[in-house]
Amino acid sequence: MANVIALVGRPNVGKSTLFNRLTRSRDALVASYPGLTRDRQYGRCTVQGKSALVVDTGGLSGNEEGIDGPMAEQARAAVAEADVVWFMLDAQSGRTGGDEVIAQMLREAGKTVLPIVNKVDGQNPDFALSEFAGLGLGDPVCISATNGHGVRQLIEEHVPDADQDDDAGEYPGIRFAVVGRPNVGKSTLVNRMLGEERVVVFDQAGTTRDSIYIPFERDGHEYTVIDTAGVRRRGRISEKIEKFSVVKTLEAIGDAHVVLLLLDGSEGLVDQDLHLLSHVLDSGRALILLVNKWDGLEHEWRDDVRTQLDRKLGFLVNPYIHFISALHGSGVGDLFGTIARVHASGARELKTAELNQILEVAMTRHPPPLSSGRRIKLRYAHAGGHHPPTIVIHGSQADAVPDSYRRYLEHCFIDALKLEGTPVRLLFRKGDNPFKGRKNKLTERQQNRRKRMIRHVKRNDKKRKRQRS
Repeated sequence: MANVIALVGRPNVGKSTLFNRLTRSRDALVASYPGLTRDRQYGRCTVQGKSALVVDTGGLSGNEEGIDGPMAEQARAAVAEADVVWFMLDAQSGRTGGDEVIAQMLREAGKTVLPIVNKVDGQNPDFALSEFAGLGLGDPVCISATNGHGVRQLIEEHVPDADQDDDAGEYPGIRFAVVGRPNVGKSTLVNRMLGEERVVVFDQAGTTRDSIYIPFERDGHEYTVIDTAGVRRRGRISEKIEKFSVVKTLEAIGDAHVVLLLLDGSEGLVDQDLHLLSHVLDSGRALILLVNKWDGLEHEWRDDVRTQLDRKLGFLVNPYIHFISALHGSGVGDLFGTIARVHASGARELKTAELNQILEVAMTRHPPPLSSGRRIKLRYAHAGGHHPPTIVIHGSQADAVPDSYRRYLEHCFIDALKLEGTPVRLLFRKGDNPFKGRKNKLTERQQNRRKRMIRHVKRNDKKRKRQRS
């Protein structure tokens, strides 16, 4: 039985709608707008004990000028790697010359083809079957992807049984998303990292409309790269489709372990880059800044870009910044080492004893401020999650900790834990130590070490004060 199924057909015949129903997701954008899907979109169909990898493709119009040329190449690539092709047809528009062209292409490819007639609601199924049987690709199957009519039977009869050893993880390894403004080179970078023309690259802003998840392997390590649509300022977003694309990009940021924010070196750091940066920081994802098109810049402009980064990104704690050329590949190979380091920081196991030691040292250096005339007392810290590393702090009036002291504690934890490229999320809880009354597991040696660290911090603070005076 087939394991890879490619959905192929003219634009707007319902391929993405069927893809979402098969994969039980909303991974593919759906709208009454021809040419919406442009890249190959992968998803796994695991329904009713069945399993297959489903590939959604862009519509084949027969016109391969402009953007339609790369889209057609993506569809042909999906056909080449598929075990069976589901040829989507539109019962409402009937059999067209475009269907004849695609049928001829599929016959030449030598693949097993299943014709599927979509949008049969209110239509005579017998008429649809007789009309499309003349394509010479076998007996068609009638469905309605929007309402789900006939989809269950389609899955039962034409999707293979699940392999018991099949990996349940749809997006394995480290997931990293490439985000940025339109036309800064995101898809070019993705293709460079994959070593193939995997996604459509065209000299036109807004070529990528969807968030494309692409699993791959490099040097024995598994990754999933997410190519996203460019995000423009809200006032410049006119198409309804582009608004959907922005939402999908923000969802991709939340799905990723690491976010690669791509900047256009020829334009410098603009306000929209900072807006995107704020979305990444709010999501708590590890961040790597990439300045693209670096090899074509004059020396004076490079110095100016570095100055902009230092001046506008001073609030970031030890940010990773790579200067690359996605087109020519310079600096791209170094990204995988950085991605691995920041991912390891985001997934680091946080030990309760170590967190409490850091908290105590931080409060000794700078005690918490007063709130309503009473001192805020932070008593206990423990781990609360990963990606980002989350630390839960308990104490009296913990919910009254001001933002300035929160940022101070975040910097203390990042420095002490030697976290790279990832933020720390602090959650404050009112109340006493939830583990109060339990036996202290710290050994005498550990307690003495903590006391020595506190004395060392106090001596250094006094020394700095004397030097300043």
